[in-house]
Formats: sequence, structure tokens, C-alpha cells
Amino acid sequence: MDNRTQEFLTQPPVPLLIRMSAPNTIAFFIQAIVVLTEVWFISKLGTKSLAAVALAFPLLMLTQTMSGGALGGAISSAIARSMGANDIDKAEKLIWHSIVISLCGAVTFLILFLLFGHNLLYLLGGRDEILQESYAYCSILFFGGLLLWLSGSLSAVLRGMGNMRFPATLMIVSSLLQVVLSGGFILGWYGFPKFGVSGAAIATLISSSLMVSIIFLKLFSKSVPARLKRNQFILSKKLFSNIFEVAIPASASPLLTVGTILVLTGLVGTFGTEALAGFGIGSRVEFLMIPLIFGIGTAMTSIVGANIGANNIERAETVGIYGGSLAGIVSVFIGLTLALFPDLWIQYFTDDPKASAVTTMYIQLVGPFYVFQGIGLSLYFASQGANAMKWPTIATIARFLIASIGGSIAIYWLGLGIESIFLSSSIAMMVFGLTIFISIKRGAWRKNS
Repeated sequence: MDNRTQEFLTQPPVPLLIRMSAPNTIAFFIQAIVVLTEVWFISKLGTKSLAAVALAFPLLMLTQTMSGGALGGAISSAIARSMGANDIDKAEKLIWHSIVISLCGAVTFLILFLLFGHNLLYLLGGRDEILQESYAYCSILFFGGLLLWLSGSLSAVLRGMGNMRFPATLMIVSSLLQVVLSGGFILGWYGFPKFGVSGAAIATLISSSLMVSIIFLKLFSKSVPARLKRNQFILSKKLFSNIFEVAIPASASPLLTVGTILVLTGLVGTFGTEALAGFGIGSRVEFLMIPLIFGIGTAMTSIVGANIGANNIERAETVGIYGGSLAGIVSVFIGLTLALFPDLWIQYFTDDPKASAVTTMYIQLVGPFYVFQGIGLSLYFASQGANAMKWPTIATIARFLIASIGGSIAIYWLGLGIESIFLSSSIAMMVFGLTIFISIKRGAWRKNS
């Protein structure tokens, strides 16, 4: 058994969590800053461009959360459990299975977008120039989608082995490159050709290609405990099942989360372009929190998975509760800070008073409930490591139903204002986080094992 896996099984949980999550948290936070920087670049193009990105955002989020979240967490879990059981041969075969699944996922998403993408963006309120910009942005992303899927899945492979630092460092480097490329391709800086909104998609794919290339070189080297070997390219139904038994139920989270955003985007869109732009800013700023929770959650997936593989259930539960609490503290700090001081940051994204008002309303109603989002999302990742996705799936479905049905009833039946949409979203967050937390306290991981 390698030293990193031994640490997962023996070291005190809290210091271990902090040390393992720190590289990911820093990397994901920098990536979040990059996302906001891109929004700032796009804001220089005008309110219509902001609205176009708001329409495309759910589809980008779905791709990233499916590849890095549902599939990535399942890959980390499968490899971590193999490492915990000291089965290196199985871990090496799982790497190839991860690559094949990524290829299939990218092709599937491209086909679905070509069939339904234009109509979906139109249904969400995209018209004329806004629809054209949004569709062009999405087209570039989905045609290069394999790079996004591989960057998520291959990073998850390394994290499953307990190597948090290398993928985190690589993510930071590619994020910094993306900032430069985004400024160039969106606004035409540095002598780059100006592509407008589409430039953000081009920058994303170029930076992802760098990340994927370097991770491939790393996996072929002798510096990792489980390597990418040509003679291990033996596809097995059982090994696909090891990944899919976590990935399939876990995929409910990104699908329903994006479904929730799509419904909310459609509801907000009925209030006009300015409202849509304001909501787009608010939902993007949420990325300041979500990547931080990803950082904690992905570490929890590997640590919990290794302990489940070693049949140390009690320690896995302890890691989950401590990690969920840490994520909740980080989330509520961010949410309250953004909600209490909206004027300090909104001005950098728009000078439209109507859009600013919507963003302020959104963050002040939803921000205080980020604590439940942090707890729920981190424990969703931990549950992937435990191969126990029943309650996270139930919680995700409940969140979707409360946010979408509640918001729709408030708007179309009760005739309430846009604030009712945001309140429905807040209540849904609370139910999501509490459901998963209580289920683990009541032994959900033990019942599954």
C-alpha cells in the first residue's frame, strides 16, 4: 500500500482534510476568479452579451459538473477504493475505462446539442442577436467537449490516487492562461482576433487542451502509483459497473441542478433582458463558493473512498461530518459577505441599474442559504466515495421540485414578483443540505456497506 493511502486510513481527520483540500480549494477558487473575469470581459460588450452568456451558462455548467462532478467523483471513488484495498492492477484498468466513458460522454452531449440546443436556447428566451451569440458560444464548447470531459476525468484519476497537488497546480496554470486568452479572444487585446462571446469558449478549450496533455504525460510516467499502461487496456463490464454504480445516481445532481437553473432562467427571462443579465451575474458569482466546496468535496471523495475500501466505516463517517461542517462554514462566510456588501462588487459587472437591482436581490435572498448548499454539495462528493448515492439523489430531486415548481406557482399562479423565484431557490437549498446531512448521521453509509 502506498504512503498516501496509508495517510488516508490513519491520520487525524481534520488536519488531513485541510491539507488534502487546500490545493484543490485554491485551484478551484482561482478558476472561479477566472470565470468572473470572463464575465467582466463580456460585460464590456454590453447587456445583450451578458444575457447571451446567462443562457449558455447552464449548458456549460452541466458539461463541467457531469465530467468533473458525477463522472469525476465516481472515478475518484472507484480508484480510491481500489487503492484502499491495495489493488493496483484494478486501478490501472479503471484509468482506461475512465477515458472511454469520457469519449462517449463528449460525443453524446454533442449530438444532443446539435439536435436540441438551438430550440432549448430559444425556449429559454434567446432571440435575435442574443440567441446567435449564445448558440455560437455553445457550439464551440460542445465540438471541443472531449477536452472538457478529459480534463475533469483525468484530474479525478490523480485525486483518486491521493495526488491533490499536481492537478491543482495544473488547474492554476491553465486558469491563468485562460485569463490571458479570454481577454485576447473576447475583446481583441494583445493583437488577438476579436471573437466576442465566442472567444470565451475558444480560451476554455485551449487551456483545457494544455491540462489534458500534461496529465496524460504524468499518467504514463513512473511517478504515480497506478500508471496508464497499454497492456492494461482491457475493457470489462465489471469495471464499467464500478464507475457507473456511482456515476449514474450521481449524475442526477448535475442534471437536476442544471434543470433547476434552466427553469429559473426561463422564469427570470419573463421579466426582461435586464433581469436575465442580473440573474446571470448573480449565478456566476455563486462560482466563488461552488469551486471552494468542490475543493473540499473532491478530497472527501478520495479519503472516504479509501476508508470504505479498507472497511473503516466509522472513520469514513467522521471525515464526512467534519468535511461537511467545514464546507458549511466556508459557504456561509462567502454568502453573507456578498449579501451584506453587494455594492462593492456588482459595479464591476454592470452599470445597468435594473440588472444591478436584480443581482442585489438575488444575492441577498439566496446568499445566507449558501451554508446548506456547502454542506449538501460536499457530502454529495463524500457519498460518492462511500458508494452511497440514494439520499443525495433524493435530496437533489427534492431541490429541483421545490425550486422549479415553487417558483412557477409563485409567478404563474400567485402572480408574485421575481423575488419569489429566489426565495423558492433558497428553501430548496436548505432542504438539499439538511436531507443529506441527516441521512449520514442516521447511518446511510453503513446501510449501503
